[in-house]
This record gives sequence, structure tokens and C-alpha cells, in this order.
Amino acid sequence: MSQWDKLIKRILTLSNDLRFQELRKVLEYYGYTMYAPNSGSSHYTFRKPGCYPITIPKHEPIKVVYVKMIKQLIESEVSSDENT
Repeated sequence: MSQWDKLIKRILTLSNDLRFQELRKVLEYYGYTMYAPNSGSSHYTFRKPGCYPITIPKHEPIKVVYVKMIKQLIESEVSSDENT
């Protein structure tokens, strides 16, 4: 199993030890662009045309609520790939 597959599996099982950089890698893979926060904020926004923006704080470890958002994104991307 590749590192990418292990990362996706950890997200889909809602692992509570994910790091910001791991979620960033997944979001950028699916076409999201990261926008840095203004004036000292720790919340980064990821945007993709035609999709709602996703805001994630850069804290370690990432809270499960944010991992759930990424899980939903992965599931919707996979289902749209299967329909194509």
C-alpha cells in the first residue's frame, strides 16, 4: 500500500492524529488552492472554482470536525470520478 493510500485510509477512518500538511496535500491534489491568513490568523482557506471554500486552522493535531469535511470531499470526488 502506497503512502498516498495510507493517508486516504487514515482520513476515511477519521484518524485523530492527522497533521495540517497532510490535509493540505490532499486538498491540493483535488484542485484546491491554499490562501494564507491575514494579519496573524491561523486559519487557512482552500478554494476551488465551483466549490465551497474550506477553512482549516493550522493546529496540531487537526480536530475531527475538519477531518470529516475532508472525508466528505474525498467521497464526493471519488463518486464523481466513478460517474464519469
